[in-house]
Amino acid sequence: MPTNAPTAAHTLSDVAASDSTLRRFLHGLPGVDAVGLEGRAASLGTRSIKTTAKAYAIDLAISMVDLTTLQGADTPGKVRALGAKAVRPDPTDRTTPSTAAVCVYPDMVPAAKEAVAGSTVKVASVATAFPAGRAALDVKLADVRDAVAAGADEIDMVIDRGAFLAGNYLKVYDEIVAVKEASGAARLKVIFETGELSTYDNIRRASWLGMLAGADFIKTSTGKVAVNATPANTLLMLEAVRDFRAQTGIQVGVKPAGGIRTSKDAVKFLVIVNETAGEDWLDNHWFRFGASSLLNDLLMQRQKLATGRYSGPDYVTVD
Repeated sequence: MPTNAPTAAHTLSDVAASDSTLRRFLHGLPGVDAVGLEGRAASLGTRSIKTTAKAYAIDLAISMVDLTTLQGADTPGKVRALGAKAVRPDPTDRTTPSTAAVCVYPDMVPAAKEAVAGSTVKVASVATAFPAGRAALDVKLADVRDAVAAGADEIDMVIDRGAFLAGNYLKVYDEIVAVKEASGAARLKVIFETGELSTYDNIRRASWLGMLAGADFIKTSTGKVAVNATPANTLLMLEAVRDFRAQTGIQVGVKPAGGIRTSKDAVKFLVIVNETAGEDWLDNHWFRFGASSLLNDLLMQRQKLATGRYSGPDYVTVD
């Protein structure tokens, strides 16, 4: 069974010895064929999924959702309601799987923990001055420690995109290492904000940088910019985790987030996971969807498969 990422240093210990060695490694990664990448992502999205397989895929997708609310108007009551929905997405059907997690701001972690107590649902908290990440490192680490102290099982951090785009890779690496240490036993998801990285080559470099620094998951986006998760950038990140495991024996998860709203979209992503990284990633320990509205469509499609008809608009709650 693959191990988690923090032990990666023993296999690639020299890579981050200095800014120059890290730069040499990252810029030595193969360049991305953008046309080929987008073509493969598009072709995988056309795969036909039959009824039985579709039912399985929908349940799997539900179990992979990080049900998310990241609004300034979030209240403890809203978060508790979201937590209850995560535990039992369809109160009329107990065979419906729970979601993987509820994702909230650090100050909402106690309400989320209360709502999911006794269930398998994890509580994830965004931290490190999410979503911009524009804060001093000690402020970011305090943000993380507060979330962990409140009971967060997972931390979703944002990288310093400005430092990355300026080529200050070691600064980004050191910050991820520090956040990983501050996260303690909580699993760390490292968000790249792929829509701001401009090129596929940068996404590949960020993926390897995050994994080298100890990420348990690499995540596309905050959901707060115009371009978030796409089939192509997720495919690229899946290639990175596959290749990283082949080189180190260490498995790292992937989380596309933002813009995935329909069951059809979710199934396309699952096909990409299976065909790129393989079955080992078809589990919510290694693959997640960062989403809010996706769950409702999954529930509607699940009901359609079970009954042959679509339910009314009041079948699911509006988050």
